[in-house]
Amino acid sequence: MSDWNAGIIEEFRSNHGKVGGYFDGATLLLLHHVGARTGKLRVNPVMYLKDGDRYLVFASKGGEDTNPDWYHNLRAHPDVEIEVGDEKIKVHAEEVRGVERDRLYARQSSLRPQFADYQRKTKRVIPVMALMSR
Repeated sequence: MSDWNAGIIEEFRSNHGKVGGYFDGATLLLLHHVGARTGKLRVNPVMYLKDGDRYLVFASKGGEDTNPDWYHNLRAHPDVEIEVGDEKIKVHAEEVRGVERDRLYARQSSLRPQFADYQRKTKRVIPVMALMSR
């Protein structure tokens, strides 16, 4: 996965935030986060949904039964940085829950139907994280 991510990250940075292939046409950001256990800096490409001044990211992990590592890392260290296009933004992450989470996840699923598939594949409720400028 890290080789695949490295290629996406390189393409993202070379093309001002635009990536082809699986992510063609998707809104994508680079999430910089710190390992909850390791303390190491990590970077992951993640699809997002803009909601006012918030960037929403969805811990889908392709519908796996566990959350992605970046979700646990954001819970442990919520003050992070994102890259959107050529811009770097310092953000604070908070989990969105309940009715608001359901509404936002449904909105993302209507725009990117694979997110509805991811939710159907797993018994867990896929977390939604809001990233807000700090």
